[in-house]
Amino acid sequence: MAPMKGIIVAAGYGTRFLPVTKTVPKELLPIGVTPSIAYIAQEFVNSGITDIIIISSRRKKTLEDYFDREIELEELFSREGRKDRLEKIEPVRARVSFVRQSEMKGTGHALLQVKHLLGGEPSVVAYPDDIVFGPKPLARQLIDVYERTGKCVLATIFEPGDVSRYGVVDPEPDGVGVRGFVEKPAKGAEPSHEVSIGRYLYTPEFFSWLEEGWKKHGSGEYYHTYALDKMIAASHVAFARVEGLRLDTGDPAGYFEAQLWNALEDPSLKPVLARFIAAHPDLRA
Repeated sequence: MAPMKGIIVAAGYGTRFLPVTKTVPKELLPIGVTPSIAYIAQEFVNSGITDIIIISSRRKKTLEDYFDREIELEELFSREGRKDRLEKIEPVRARVSFVRQSEMKGTGHALLQVKHLLGGEPSVVAYPDDIVFGPKPLARQLIDVYERTGKCVLATIFEPGDVSRYGVVDPEPDGVGVRGFVEKPAKGAEPSHEVSIGRYLYTPEFFSWLEEGWKKHGSGEYYHTYALDKMIAASHVAFARVEGLRLDTGDPAGYFEAQLWNALEDPSLKPVLARFIAAHPDLRA
């Protein structure tokens, strides 16, 4: 695999999870006992990416602490011979660096803060709201398409219902290329039901267009739309439909569903969930 960076965008306020996100970064809210951002970092490592850049902001120093070593606990668990606990606090096996977005000017602006660190290499960009579990890590799925096509790659899911709330791909006839992208299409006017989610593979060319778009940008938040449109016009974008279970933890309802899924998968929690449902017959309706 060609050298590849991993970028996690984690600078936002997380206002949908107030009041907890007043002091705790949304990316550290756990699914079970594991923070959502840790699932993304491990996905990168499992995909062969060992250089991870996290875009954070002033209020998120605890993210840096989480990815650091915990010396005191390491010493305690070593003395006690608690290998199981040592494994739980072992840092992710990657080089993790942090860049702060000093002003909240949108995700396009956030990505520009790390352009100088990419070294002309492609990168997989993740928003921690989207977590995918399956036999093949999601980042690896995107990398496979990139290695076949040399193009930027959008992760998508097939949404059979109303897609007017989403960014929707207009696929090429080959079922791989992207010939258009429509943000929140009117119901009945959607080009497909292939919906983009928060995982992307970007080539270095994308960041050059991102920079050009920023120079032309006026006021308000800056997103990646300009650069993506330029790449699509040059036929340099493909898509990969997600294989595996996708959990959307971007709002409290999706986060709650992820917790229920975790309880079903955890042998120590599944009986608790079963007892709760048995005690509340109305839930089985």
